[in-house]
Amino acid sequence: MKLNLLSCDAQRPDKRAIARCITEVSLSANESLSNELTDILLEGDAVDIEVDDKNSGSALRALRKLGIEYEIIE
Repeated sequence: MKLNLLSCDAQRPDKRAIARCITEVSLSANESLSNELTDILLEGDAVDIEVDDKNSGSALRALRKLGIEYEIIE
């Protein structure tokens, strides 16, 4: 499943927690790529990631917990 991470509406976003979450839920992101994607997301630009379908429920919960708005692409 592909997700478009739109924004983070947390008052004080935890950059490390967001990067760690992206690393854990994404199929192809490593730690350095996750840090770059987090920077892009926190600057206000959307980010696309791919999530394993069998872990999609827990991935979506983790993103919501961090205050990340997303849309499901496919």
